[in-house]
Amino acid sequence: MDVLSRPAEEFTNDETVEHLWAARAMEHSDIYFNVLCSVDTRWLRLTPHDDLIHTHFRQDFPDLNVSYIKEDEIKNNMNKAKWRAFCEKFKTIVEDYSFGTLMRADTKGDYSEQNTILVPRVQFYAIEIARNKEGLNNEVKKRYKCASKANMAAQGHKAEVVV
Repeated sequence: MDVLSRPAEEFTNDETVEHLWAARAMEHSDIYFNVLCSVDTRWLRLTPHDDLIHTHFRQDFPDLNVSYIKEDEIKNNMNKAKWRAFCEKFKTIVEDYSFGTLMRADTKGDYSEQNTILVPRVQFYAIEIARNKEGLNNEVKKRYKCASKANMAAQGHKAEVVV
């Protein structure tokens, strides 16, 4: 019997795995925010597939305002199905395409409880690539003083940039 065909009740969440995911997601968001503070985001590439992701994103969601994402708009029943179809296009292209990733709802804000949405990795890429290409993320440098590599190292963060 295939493990995925078994009843959901047979499975439980492993608290250790959840904590590891949360740590990895927070580390990713910290690193990404510091990258936004450091570069002209119009030239930033998040993946080797940025152009492909952006093309499909704008074909499927031509009118989505990426400067402020309303969680209920991207997660309502109609859009959830559209996003699922979009994400599945990248199943064999983007590594960890469905991995839960933290994304800022408003480009004018930082990562905070009120401004953070959990989305699949490829959805994060699609929206952030559009924000970068449209210059919306360049405002971060003007609004926030992000941690330098030295400060990050002193706080125990990795100094390498891996998005």
